[in-house]
Amino acid sequence: MPSTLITDIGELTTNVERGGDALGTLNDAAILIEGSRVLWVGAMDAAPTADAVVSAGGSAVIPGFVDSHTHLVFGGDRADEFAARMAGRAYEAGGIRRTVAATRAASDDELRRRLAGLVDETLEQGTTTPEIKSGYGLSEHDEARLVRLAAEVTPEVTYLGAHVVPAEYADRRDDYVDLVCGHMLQACAPHSRWVDVFCETGAFTVDESRRILAAGMAVGLLPRVHGNQLGHSGGVALAVEMGAASVDHGTYLSRADVALLAGSTTVVTLLPGVEFSTRQPYPDARRLLDAGVTVALASDCNPGSSFTSSMAFCIAVAVRDMGMTVDEAVWAATAGGARALLRDDIGVIAPGARADLVQLRAPSRVHLAYRPGVPLIERVWKDGVVRVAPRG
Repeated sequence: MPSTLITDIGELTTNVERGGDALGTLNDAAILIEGSRVLWVGAMDAAPTADAVVSAGGSAVIPGFVDSHTHLVFGGDRADEFAARMAGRAYEAGGIRRTVAATRAASDDELRRRLAGLVDETLEQGTTTPEIKSGYGLSEHDEARLVRLAAEVTPEVTYLGAHVVPAEYADRRDDYVDLVCGHMLQACAPHSRWVDVFCETGAFTVDESRRILAAGMAVGLLPRVHGNQLGHSGGVALAVEMGAASVDHGTYLSRADVALLAGSTTVVTLLPGVEFSTRQPYPDARRLLDAGVTVALASDCNPGSSFTSSMAFCIAVAVRDMGMTVDEAVWAATAGGARALLRDDIGVIAPGARADLVQLRAPSRVHLAYRPGVPLIERVWKDGVVRVAPRG
């Protein structure tokens, strides 16, 4: 199997804790890749030989971003809603139904082309593992095709039939929950790893959400929750109760919610792009970190409330407006995302891990927040293969 040595790394972020440094920083470092995996990591002057050598030219290398919350399969556009919010209109969950109509009207090939474009866009910005949810079909046929399309590009597929109640079931909520727990689940489970629910005002109650998660778990899907985005919805408590890998949003948290999270294995995944795009208050990441909660960052890339695919942008906002240090934000966007997906082979640079690496066009990871909006991705390796190469 061919090997590649990446050498001349000025600052290497491994996320393997050493000496009190959670990011396991190495200077003047090198990485040996063999096939799709990392074989060796260490000091440049101790590097083994390899079939090929790539110089990082003194720049920084980090693990590929793990974006553990996206909605990349959809049709249509909702730029008008964004403009209206920026003019003062409040965000409401009901806008999801507009995307549902556009998604149902799109062909598989149209959805596949858009999905491919968005996945390429995320890769060009350093994301090597995206999680992708359904949730814009809301019928047995359309939800099944969304998870099937998502499974073509990622192993981290989430069944989100419980995004909102579609218009045709507005007066028959119980029937829709039955569908989500029954025939729709049966059609989607073979293509999915996760089951999710939007436990929120305007979407699903705690009791409905519990039933939906339990149904998914009964057929082998792993639980995660959208919760506490628009208010104190009970989603955090439900996520901890059900042993969810992650509860996502967490904008409104009580002291009891924070204590529950701190005493559990559930990650809280914060989504700065949502607050940026909806003018909701930013969650207090400092409060969570100081309490001992594991925090991840994700983009929530979707056409309504956060149409960004840039994890670097999320890092910058988390540092500027959510109380995180740069190191905490970078860890949350890499190792934290991996924790939220129950993965130990990504989000880290260590022997045996997947060779998902990002070389920055910068000497330090600090530049991800220090230079917001600037394209800083020089190279991206996905499973040991260069997928994004230097310009020129």
